[in-house]
Amino acid sequence: MPRTLHYFPIVHTCADLGALGASVERTKAAAIGRRGALRQAARIDQFWCEVETACGRVPIAAGKTRVYQDALPVCDHVERIVKDLAGAGSANHRILLQLAARGAVLMGTEAPDLLREEYVLAKAGLGAKHTPEADRLLDRRDRFIAARINATLEPDEAGIIFLGALHAIAPYLDSDIQVIYPLYRPMGGDTSGRRG
Repeated sequence: MPRTLHYFPIVHTCADLGALGASVERTKAAAIGRRGALRQAARIDQFWCEVETACGRVPIAAGKTRVYQDALPVCDHVERIVKDLAGAGSANHRILLQLAARGAVLMGTEAPDLLREEYVLAKAGLGAKHTPEADRLLDRRDRFIAARINATLEPDEAGIIFLGALHAIAPYLDSDIQVIYPLYRPMGGDTSGRRG
């Protein structure tokens, strides 16, 4: 039976970044100014309203819809992490809680060791830059995320993934997974010919 994956390329907010959020906000304000940062924040808020509306249209089969999330580690504390970030103001994680309330299953998605490497790069100011090291790490994360979906999304199940726009997992997904883009295609080149 075919598997379906609803793919939402996302833009991270400071609330999603935890301890790095304040530093990112200061860097952004220094680069584009306070007024520019406020305009950008308004556009990001609008984006998340669109995502929330689109998620409301995705059919949820209780226990047969799995939700995967960028930077959510495979661990025993997935629900607590999601609740904490939603409580800190993350629109993304608030949507995850809404999907879970409708019967979707929250899934740890990323390898903790790769997330630690990403954190180290981000603290050094290299995480968002296209350095060979950052690009290799992003590819390793993409391969892990795709393998996680391939292994946990059962036949006749649907998945929903929220993944930063630069990720490119399509080349690593099993061929029976039909990918649906409810809003936008990712910028990271996730455009295999077999996409839905």
